[in-house]
Amino acid sequence: MAQAVRHNPVSMLLDDGRAHPLESSLAAVTVLLGAVAFVTAMWSGLHVLSAWTGLAGVVTGAWGQFISATTGERFALIIGLGGAAFGFYLGMAHGGLLG
Repeated sequence: MAQAVRHNPVSMLLDDGRAHPLESSLAAVTVLLGAVAFVTAMWSGLHVLSAWTGLAGVVTGAWGQFISATTGERFALIIGLGGAAFGFYLGMAHGGLLG
């Protein structure tokens, strides 16, 4: 008989059963910054916001990759890094960090 499997989104990051508050926080911040940079990169008038959030997301994601402890954290960091890099590159192409 099939049973329903309920997944907690946070459990993806903690697949070894131990808490990693710093690593999980870096993954969450990187995903948030990557999403903001990715969305704001669509408008050339928001290039300053896109470039700065992208740069912060790339730095945060790189540090998170350096100290990550689980595969789930690395997965989230790569998704966030991709969005942040995309936003950073388009922000730079549209005018750069200072406008």
